[in-house]
Amino acid sequence: MTVSMNTIPSDLRVPLFYAEMDNSAANTAQTSAPSLLIGHANAGASIATNQLVFMPSADYAVRVAGAGSQLARMVEAYRKTDPFGELWVIAVPEPGGTAATVTLTVTGSALAAGVVSIYIGNRRIQASVSASDAVAAIATSIVSAINADGRTPYTAAASAGVVTLTARHKGTWANDIPVTLNYYGFSGGESLPSGVNIAIATGVSGTGAPVLTGTIAAMGDEAFDYIGHPFNDTASVNTISQEMNDTSGRWSWLRQIYGHVYTAKIAVVSDLITVGDMFNDPHLTIAGYEKTVQSCADELAASRTARAAVFLRIDPARPTQTGELVGMLPPPTGKRFIRTEQQSLLTHGIATAYTEGGVLRIQRDITTYKKNAYGVADNSYLDSETLHTSAYVLRRLKTVITSKYGRHKLANDGTRFGPGQAIVTPAVIKGELLSTYRQMEREGIVENYDLFKAHLIVERDANDPTRINVLYPPDYVNQLRVFALLNQFRLQYAEESA
Repeated sequence: MTVSMNTIPSDLRVPLFYAEMDNSAANTAQTSAPSLLIGHANAGASIATNQLVFMPSADYAVRVAGAGSQLARMVEAYRKTDPFGELWVIAVPEPGGTAATVTLTVTGSALAAGVVSIYIGNRRIQASVSASDAVAAIATSIVSAINADGRTPYTAAASAGVVTLTARHKGTWANDIPVTLNYYGFSGGESLPSGVNIAIATGVSGTGAPVLTGTIAAMGDEAFDYIGHPFNDTASVNTISQEMNDTSGRWSWLRQIYGHVYTAKIAVVSDLITVGDMFNDPHLTIAGYEKTVQSCADELAASRTARAAVFLRIDPARPTQTGELVGMLPPPTGKRFIRTEQQSLLTHGIATAYTEGGVLRIQRDITTYKKNAYGVADNSYLDSETLHTSAYVLRRLKTVITSKYGRHKLANDGTRFGPGQAIVTPAVIKGELLSTYRQMEREGIVENYDLFKAHLIVERDANDPTRINVLYPPDYVNQLRVFALLNQFRLQYAEESA
């Protein structure tokens, strides 16, 4: 018998018909791992800390993590862009330290009725003011409106005309929560009631950073292609970076989980450049935003994670540029990064965004990788799409090999075995890799098949007869980043001479 059966024995004597199933040649599935968000839940919330929890909707996040919690706000921001994709969360225990505060000092009595429009991140809170209201009444109205909304990252209290906003969670994460009045201004129908003035000032700076050891442990070996990380302090970023590394992390030869981390930082250009120079990780994207951006950094990270997930699940090689960060409020006109500043940020490993038509969009999702181990400039992992393409290709090859040759015997090329035998040779493997490459070329993932074929090496290990060694040299399709045109105009073309 030459046909290799998996389960039907060769010595059957009981008649007649027996059939076994073999799906080894039928697998066409493509792995696309879900997204993961980590963040704080409110004190007393029902969600368990440091455990993976499936998150189907923003409403469910509010129920289990608490309204206004970091986790609930991040899920809401994520679902505005990716309402369909699979999403998991991990509630991170709150650190020791202090909670950040912001004060709103009210002065002047209202000469006419009106509305105070306060923006906490991208969430607008409207407090009603009656004619002749004094500072205490106005402050009380503001507090009531904020606490009644209940979905901002702050709780509010008032004393003697001063409103104090206190972050729901301790830590440095809340130090850059933007708070402003009348974001859209008079032309947008927003102005303070006549006679009322409100001064916004930073109070107590938040201190403390979460311990992510338990969070990393909770991730286990579950695959997450898109990881939204709200904590941009150095220690937290280094912790998640270590989990992603090529030696022992998710990108190592042993674990083969892959994935990419997205976080955000709100700061001036010089500070963002300093942050970018601190990291050199191909699996980390730090998006930099203006100090005047009217959205919270944790929500920006979640929104960018969702945008990457939506785009790259469809095509991992297609650029994410122009992708809308749904619901995120951009900085006002005149307070946005200019081209030279964006160029500097992209040179120092900081991903950028831009505003068009009042909508905040991705400009370029670069990684923090800039130099090789010798400190020499290296652009091989410049764009995050390169990493997502790599993960796609490696998973594709793993699917092919494990599906078709999971229980095969290995023989040398030229071995005269019968048809139907579960035997594979280096030449068969090479043909399989070439066929798969051709398929991916048609899909727009790779290019230059002929050169790939010329450089592909598949050989049996000289010392281990059970092992195949492969040199796999794919040429990834690149993204269109720059269109440069020289407009060499004439005022009049000279007539051609005879």
